[in-house]
Amino acid sequence: MTVFTALPTDTVQAYRAGGPDAFGNRPERKISDGAGNPCRHCLCDISAGEEMLVLAHKPFEGTHPYAEVGPIFLCADDCPRGGGTDLPEILTTSPDYLIKGYSADDRIVYGTGAITPTTDIQTRLTAIFADPNVAYIHVRSARNNCYQARIDRGV
Repeated sequence: MTVFTALPTDTVQAYRAGGPDAFGNRPERKISDGAGNPCRHCLCDISAGEEMLVLAHKPFEGTHPYAEVGPIFLCADDCPRGGGTDLPEILTTSPDYLIKGYSADDRIVYGTGAITPTTDIQTRLTAIFADPNVAYIHVRSARNNCYQARIDRGV
């Protein structure tokens, strides 16, 4: 079993309050066009006409060669934190995603990264977690490399 993990609520609240993104900038406020604006907190698409935040996010502590930074979207207003064992909505809207495993020291476990069809995500997660060197998995956009969510082993 795998667990999809959204951004922590305290992190999202800090961004909503104007806290700095990964580059020290205030999040930009935009209006969603309803196409491809997935919120990394509720793990749902942001509806057309809704206000959203656009910012640079680094889902790692500190700086190191594997600490990727990329653009993400967040609902501008409060939303419930998503996650759980079911495939979240934001991972059903594209034909495929980039999935890769990371070690406990936040380094990519080579050989785990693959562009994976949406229909094969669960199978690929199981295969990646079969490697004992993998502590967690990130799923990213296959087209733009944008961080989507973290995936952990279930208990």
